[in-house]
Amino acid sequence: MRGVGRRAKYLLLAFESGTLIVHLGMSGSLRIVDADAPPKAHDHWDLRLDSGKALRFHDPRRFGSALWTQADPLEHKLLAMLAPEPLSGTFDAHYLYRATRKRAVAIKQFIMNSQVVVGVGNIYASESLFRARIPPRTAARSLTRAQAAALCQAIKDVLGEAIEIGGTTLRDYVNADGAPGYFGQQLYVYERAGLPCRVCQTPVKQFAQGQRSTYWCAVCQRTGARSSTPALRPRRADPRRPAPSRSRNPR
Repeated sequence: MRGVGRRAKYLLLAFESGTLIVHLGMSGSLRIVDADAPPKAHDHWDLRLDSGKALRFHDPRRFGSALWTQADPLEHKLLAMLAPEPLSGTFDAHYLYRATRKRAVAIKQFIMNSQVVVGVGNIYASESLFRARIPPRTAARSLTRAQAAALCQAIKDVLGEAIEIGGTTLRDYVNADGAPGYFGQQLYVYERAGLPCRVCQTPVKQFAQGQRSTYWCAVCQRTGARSSTPALRPRRADPRRPAPSRSRNPR
């Protein structure tokens, strides 16, 4: 193995003869184990290493995948059309504003489109829109430049904070060390339907959007609400406190 990379949700394991493109799906994980260790339930394949260890793929829900290519992996049909990474310099307010022009789709579904920006899943879309004070049903083309700037920054902030404390564990997600993520302790709206908004105390609302649950605050995210306030500064997670265990996997 020559190196490990990533593009969106695809892991790129580079070898002398080609690249293995791995997607973890909803519940997949990779672990280093002894090559002779017997497989457990939902272990699907091993990549044996010269060290006597193996990289083992575990996937209870079977949504993961592994594909081999000898060509440039970034030109593979699954990766070639992907949009910019959200934490890259390419994804900025100007890019987001231009991308939304003439797009009537709701802004939440728009930012979850991997041909617009990669890596913004359902949890982080709801949280980013809350921080940017934008209603999730807003037509993408109606965003002002100021709203595009606020949303772009909110996406970067939310993802950056989630990465820093290990992601979001709502049921079975764990990081590479087997530890849960603690960003669930900092969620403002996601899976808080009926609970008071952490900013204004109005009950958080929920509705189905594109077959996914959307959470929002009708007061903080009303049209014309200010795009940022000191009240929306992130709260630090306590790693000693167990991560919540309520429902779906974060991906």
